Amino acid sequence: MTKFYVVLLFGFFLTACTSDDGSSPIGISELPEENGSEAPPAVPLPVISDEALLDLTQRETFKYFWDFAESNSAAAKERFHPNNPSLDANVVTIGGTGFGLMGILVGIERGFVTRQEAVDRLQKIVDFLENADRFHGAWSHWVNGTNGRVIPFSPLDNGGDLVETAFLAQGLVCIYEYFKNGSPEEVVLAASADRLWKGVEWNWYTNNQNRLLWHWSPNNGFAINLELKGYNETLIAFVMAAASPEYAITKDVYNNGWAANGSIRANNSQYGFPLLVQHSGANDFGGPLFWAHYSFLGLDPRQLSDEFVNYWEVAKNHVMINYNYCVENPLGYVDYGRDAWGLTASYSRNADGSLGYSAHHPKNDLGIIAPTAAIASLPYAPEEALRAMHFFYGKKDQLLGPAGFYDAFSPTHAYWTSEAYLAIDQGPQIIMIENYRSGLLWNLFMQNEDVQRGLTLLGFNF
Repeated sequence: MTKFYVVLLFGFFLTACTSDDGSSPIGISELPEENGSEAPPAVPLPVISDEALLDLTQRETFKYFWDFAESNSAAAKERFHPNNPSLDANVVTIGGTGFGLMGILVGIERGFVTRQEAVDRLQKIVDFLENADRFHGAWSHWVNGTNGRVIPFSPLDNGGDLVETAFLAQGLVCIYEYFKNGSPEEVVLAASADRLWKGVEWNWYTNNQNRLLWHWSPNNGFAINLELKGYNETLIAFVMAAASPEYAITKDVYNNGWAANGSIRANNSQYGFPLLVQHSGANDFGGPLFWAHYSFLGLDPRQLSDEFVNYWEVAKNHVMINYNYCVENPLGYVDYGRDAWGLTASYSRNADGSLGYSAHHPKNDLGIIAPTAAIASLPYAPEEALRAMHFFYGKKDQLLGPAGFYDAFSPTHAYWTSEAYLAIDQGPQIIMIENYRSGLLWNLFMQNEDVQRGLTLLGFNF
């Protein structure tokens, strides 16, 4: 479900007031008057400090990757429905597993698990990945957790998925860097993680052209013919491909593919924020916010620029446009505003009230807010993200489940809530909160010598 291209084929107002010391918001719900009578007294919502809220969100979301991992492999499930835990119980997501690897490192640092518990769990995941199906080194989008065999994502997509593989590789690099100087057992784990991502034949996925292709299948070859081209979530694939010691791409692949020989640049603005880049299929207001998250979980955007654009400005402006769109609320959805915002790919509400999926963004606004959109944007817009987090916490009886905040909700539809989770939405919350707090994953990934060499090859300043 990470794939935006799949989707392309396709009142009352609750405010949050801040206490005098600037610490914790207090939500106040205004109730209507009936028959001219006075409204009942406003009931304050739960109060929690910023630090306690960050702790709680990381701790509860961590459970997705620890308590509710796939039982055989210990890797991340594609989805978890608490009301139907047997649903796709053995479907492992490769990209979400990469996020989970990084999340487990956060778990060590925050004391959610011991270092030894984490090493044992991580070695189990790495062993599973080593024996899972691979296609010129790349893993498939979905893998069967019981036997490591590919689960087709679509009729033609039963082979390697380079973008999911890149998300996993980002996590494997962080595992290597975290444990490479540890105990003998940890050094073995680090070496295994390093060997796994370096076995990906990134240059195979060029099909002998100056571009990267998303898929290859032993049955269908490059028949899907989906090119990685920015701006979307695929930047990390070019970085990992350039970093590969044995299977590296050339700078021409990056220039012609991701950057479209400079045509990636854009000169339009919204709400006073320049978009700076062409957002694939969403050039007016920018795409779903996961584009500002997935590639930048390890890849540090703060000083990241190339000959075409500054990526910190790209991601920050993307977030602020999304935020300001929700504040403007042109479609008049209930409770959209400074406190409730964030449009990204997530579970969605179908017209009949059933559970669906959509890549929400300002030009595809269905009245669905995904907590991950604001929470994972914390490094880019800390004040706005924290305000949203306090709002979500204020609605914790509806929005907070056994593995963190539920994936999506709709205030307009009487606070319909997905009551379900996706790995690719839970992972970025843990990771980006930690990057905001300590820079942990950014520091680990960016200190890797192969990554540094790859970024240099592509002409990045970092």
